[in-house]
Amino acid sequence: MRKSRAETAATRERIVEAAAGEFRRNGIGATGLSNLMGAAGLTHGGFYKHFASKEQAVAEACAYAIEEIGETLGAAMDKRGAKPALHGAVNAYLSVDHRDNAGAGCPFAALGAELARGSEPVREAASAGLEGLIAQLAARHAEPGSAQASTEAVLTLSSMIGALVLSRIVTDDKRSRDILKQMRLHLTQGG
Repeated sequence: MRKSRAETAATRERIVEAAAGEFRRNGIGATGLSNLMGAAGLTHGGFYKHFASKEQAVAEACAYAIEEIGETLGAAMDKRGAKPALHGAVNAYLSVDHRDNAGAGCPFAALGAELARGSEPVREAASAGLEGLIAQLAARHAEPGSAQASTEAVLTLSSMIGALVLSRIVTDDKRSRDILKQMRLHLTQGG
């Protein structure tokens, strides 16, 4: 029995969502097709009905994950009320919850080195997503549209990604929490 186009599209979306989580949780290289299809509740045999290659799935999963972190940061910035919106993003991103949930977190922190070595389509998806996040943060700057807003967005995003990666590397939980706290303070209190 053939699936309708809507069912096929829904299945593909489910695969992309599952792949985004599996890649962030385990890494691109360590995630086989059977792993990501299993996470979607499917058998690996159906993969090639939806994707020409693993790289295509990686690029789409990367774009999905970046959109997801953008929505999370946007919601955090919208909640801040009278405080600068960027503080909401900083506090949400540099949280213990985000540190402990790589599968639903920032793909740049989870997969940065693998994305940098990825195929051209993977790097293009990551690059476009990165530019989108920078623009999203710059739009919440006190002077949106200025060169300073874009520069500060790049510096803030780079600092957040680096601090999250370091907090995941260290084995001492107290040190890990301190890395997150110190960067939150640095970014929200100006140093």
